[in-house]
Amino acid sequence: MRQAEQAADAWRNTQPVQRADFMEAIATEIEALGRDLIAVTMAETHLSEARLQGERTRTTGQLRMYASMLREGSWVEATIDTAQEGRPDLRKMLMPLGPVVVFGASNFPYAYSTAGGDTASALAAGCPVVVKAHPAHPRTSRIVAEAIERAIAKCQVPAHVFQHVDDAGYDTGKLLVLHPYTRAVGFTGSLSGGMALYSYAQQRPDPIPVFAEMGSVNPVIVLPEALSKHGEAIARTCAASVTLGVGQFCTNPGLILGIDCAGLRRFVEVMGQEVAQVAAAPMLHDGILRSYSEKRSRALAAKGVFEAGSAPNEDTEHLANATIAWVSGEDFLRTPHLHEEVFGPFSLIVLCRDATQMQDILQSLGGQLTCSIWAEPTDLQIHTSLLALAQRKAGRIILNGVPTGVTVAAAMMHGGPFPATTDSRFTAVGIHAVRRWVRPVCFQNFHEAFLPEALKNRNTLGIWRLINGQWNKEDVT
Repeated sequence: MRQAEQAADAWRNTQPVQRADFMEAIATEIEALGRDLIAVTMAETHLSEARLQGERTRTTGQLRMYASMLREGSWVEATIDTAQEGRPDLRKMLMPLGPVVVFGASNFPYAYSTAGGDTASALAAGCPVVVKAHPAHPRTSRIVAEAIERAIAKCQVPAHVFQHVDDAGYDTGKLLVLHPYTRAVGFTGSLSGGMALYSYAQQRPDPIPVFAEMGSVNPVIVLPEALSKHGEAIARTCAASVTLGVGQFCTNPGLILGIDCAGLRRFVEVMGQEVAQVAAAPMLHDGILRSYSEKRSRALAAKGVFEAGSAPNEDTEHLANATIAWVSGEDFLRTPHLHEEVFGPFSLIVLCRDATQMQDILQSLGGQLTCSIWAEPTDLQIHTSLLALAQRKAGRIILNGVPTGVTVAAAMMHGGPFPATTDSRFTAVGIHAVRRWVRPVCFQNFHEAFLPEALKNRNTLGIWRLINGQWNKEDVT
């Protein structure tokens, strides 16, 4: 952390185009690892080659997206109010916080790990990064870290802008969060893990932000007209989403709500039949499998919960089997642990008595990353209050689709009210993820020579600036 602190000023003052070159160099180095990297990760995670190839493409795409963002420049939100009678010269922009600690995630060994979105966005923001590798894929993390180190050497980036720690102990993570030079933390994982880090950060003499993505049941609401017209097709689509990647996505649809009727009973039957045909499969590591098995068993043992379908599995010690269960709205509301995430290929269908109870159930849930609504236009006209509630509960609302598949784009919101994340104002995906690692700084009555480049009257960065209420584009010179 001392080394990261020593690198902070140099990295903050590096020209955006140099940072952009570095981001692109990291992407190139990761791609150059070829199938050797894929083979190592397959052995460590049980993920398929096709899945990992796609995830690596997403990871390098994120890095290049941030490079483009740096070159375009508007992300710093440079705002200039020149001096007028009775008012001083005021100039404001976003500035990096300082050293960031990133905890690698187990379920995305590339895209949310060593060179993933947290690392990429923090580096782009001008913050040095210390990554604590996830113990489930240590060799993968080390290989990617070495690729970043090669990019540092090639781009002549200041030493210690990126550092890698592969100690598996919890104490190491605690020490990193508590260290006085740490200015922010990024985490993707369990609620217990995220809240432990958040607690450490709040115990400091100077509390720091922890941006933790921790869990979500991602409710799916199937409204009556859509159920009547497309019920079986929706059931098959939802079953495919629940079982995708052995259910190991933070946006896995773990809860489905519908109003009890013959169509919803058929929906339950079809989903059960679909998952019963999905072969049991290994999960990322033994710890996740144990947790899945325990939480799945606890959910199925709850009063009023019935299994609708499950794939046969004689090797529960090593393989996870997908399961669909159902419960009445009354039993769901009186059983709080059914509201919690079961991380893996499991989904609970709630048969609601009516629309009012459906709304009560959605209201009873904590914050969510996503909320999906299957609806016809008439459904939306009737259930306007349900749509309004979904907007209060989740960071992303999906119409007639499933939540799995998080597009890396500027408009993506990957976050949500607690306990989905510790701060619902920020996304972990897309260019706006950099806002987690910066804060606004205002310069009053400064001589131009001492201003950051983005705030000078003329600049060479090719950025947009808000000058006296009008957006102005300065071309690259």
